[in-house]
Amino acid sequence: MKGKIIVDRELCKGCKYCVMSCPKEVIVIEKRFNKNGYFPACPEYIEKCTGCAICAQMCPEIAIEVWREED
Repeated sequence: MKGKIIVDRELCKGCKYCVMSCPKEVIVIEKRFNKNGYFPACPEYIEKCTGCAICAQMCPEIAIEVWREED
């Protein structure tokens, strides 16, 4: 199964819960801050994503959307 995640960088507060919980280490923290002054999460290794949605479940700001597609 292949997955895709989209992070709303303006909602994200950079808490890193998604980074710590991702079993495939898909998400990293950006080096550029958003409009609110936070360093948001960003999917960097999207080819590894399985669409497990653990990152979205951990996000307190509901800033992550997860999409899955069957191979």
